[in-house]
This record gives sequence, C-alpha cells and structure tokens, in this order.
Amino acid sequence: MSIKKFSGVIPPVSSAFDNTGNIDYTATKAIADYLITSGVNGLFYLGSGGEFSQMNHVERMKLAEAAIEVTAHRVPVLIGVGSTNTREAVELTKHAEKSGADAVVVINPFYWKVTEKNLLHYFQSIASATDLPVLLYNFPLLTGQDLTPEFVKNLALKHNNIVGIKDTIDSVTHIRNMINIVKEVRPDFSVLCGYDDHLLSTLLLGGDGSITASINFAPELSVGIYQAFQQGDLKTAAEMHKKLIQMPSVYGLDTPFIALIKEAMKLKGLPINTYCLPPTQQPTDEMKSKLKQFLLSHGILK
Repeated sequence: MSIKKFSGVIPPVSSAFDNTGNIDYTATKAIADYLITSGVNGLFYLGSGGEFSQMNHVERMKLAEAAIEVTAHRVPVLIGVGSTNTREAVELTKHAEKSGADAVVVINPFYWKVTEKNLLHYFQSIASATDLPVLLYNFPLLTGQDLTPEFVKNLALKHNNIVGIKDTIDSVTHIRNMINIVKEVRPDFSVLCGYDDHLLSTLLLGGDGSITASINFAPELSVGIYQAFQQGDLKTAAEMHKKLIQMPSVYGLDTPFIALIKEAMKLKGLPINTYCLPPTQQPTDEMKSKLKQFLLSHGILK
C-alpha cells in the first residue's frame, strides 16, 4: 500500500460556529477557501484549536463531515480522532475514513498518565482499525505525557501507516532527536513542529514542516518560509522567520487562546464568529485591543 507523505504548512483549522454552537457552514467553507488560496499543504481539523475537547463524538463527526465536504479534495484533510478512551478514538477513526478524510491525527489519552504498554496498545488499536495514514500528536504540556523519539520509532516500525507526528513541544532538542532517531529507520516519516517559532529550525534539521495556529491568520509567513526554504532562499526564509517567531506572543493573552485566533482571523477579513464552545469565553475588549495592536505592529494587519 502506498502511503502519502505529509509535509509543508498545515494549519490546525479553527472551527466556526454560530452564537448557539452550531457549525457555521458558510464560514467553514470561506476559511478553507482562504487557507487553500494562501498556499497551505493541507488542513487539519479537530485539533486543540479546533475545539475537539469541548465536543461530544457526534459533534466531532459532524464537523469532520463538513470539513471534508468544503475542502472538496483540493488539499489533504487531516481529522483529529484522539480521545481519553480507545473505543471512541477507533470509532472516530473509522468514521473519518468512511467520510473521505486523507489522514487522522491522534493525540494520546489526556486524563490518565498510562504505562507505555497501555499507550502502545492505544495507538496500535487505532492504526490497526484503518487503512488511512496516521499521524501522532505529541502535546505533553496538555496531556502530561511525552511521546519520546524511541517510543515513536517503535510504533513506526510496527505500523507502516503511522506516517508522521505533530511534535508540539517547545524544544529544538526533542524535535532534532525525533527527526534523527525515527527517520533513521523510517526516512519517509514526517516530523512537523507544533510551535510557530520552530518551523525554520525544523526544516534545517531535516524535518518536514509545521502545524501551527498562526497559519489561520498569517498563512503568508509560514507558507513563505516553507516555499523559500524549498527554493534554497535561506535569506528570505530568515527574514520572514523574524516575524513568525513573534507570533506565539498572541497565545499568552488568554488561556485557552482559541477565541483570540478567531478574533485575529476576523481582523484579517474572514467571516468567522469568535464564539467558542464552553468553557472558552469571548475575549475582553482589552484583549482584542492588545491583539490588534500586536498584529499592526508586526505587519500582519495593514
């Protein structure tokens, strides 16, 4: 079986809702159109910024179906299916495959810190339930448990359809070890950083790209860096990197920062409501003002 390699710039797309929490299909399509036109290499739905953790499994399925429909095979669609329980994760994986997704992204269980044996069984159960490519999602700040390079290597050797990882960890050392250790045995394995300011270093280390929140409102930076790097234009990549490394400052304005990402998208002209599923609340006027000034000062808004 030929497994697609995932690389480049893939936004963890913000989910669009109306004021009552129902999917806004018009906004969902407009966001997909904007990001695809901006040159992204795929769209990842139902990640952390996609509010999967605030949805039940029926809502997640509906959002996955909507995302796949509006994208219309223009770029690969990746669907987040991770859960605190294996049965639900497997069910969501099968649904994503049936609905036409191009891959699934699986975060580890985020309530119990499980033994390596149990963690291995969780990922293997999901990989064995589908013919789709599976990308792991490492976010130890939220899950409380790191997916080490050696653990990932073991999984990659056992399952050919485990094809990559979103390594959301603020450590160049971790990313470097992930690239060196896993790619040594699986050269086709994709390593994508989850923090904006690690994109260029990830590429320089031999990694494959990024899945980062700022792509939702400033795709021109990450796309520009990736394309310049591919063309061997490191000078341009470095110049754009100077702006991109400032973007994580946005995330410190609120926790979680989901509504601020939507506000930034709205300021860029996208027709997205800043409503988020509870417990996330609307940003205050002070937060909105600080966000706007930040985006203006760094040239994201003109």
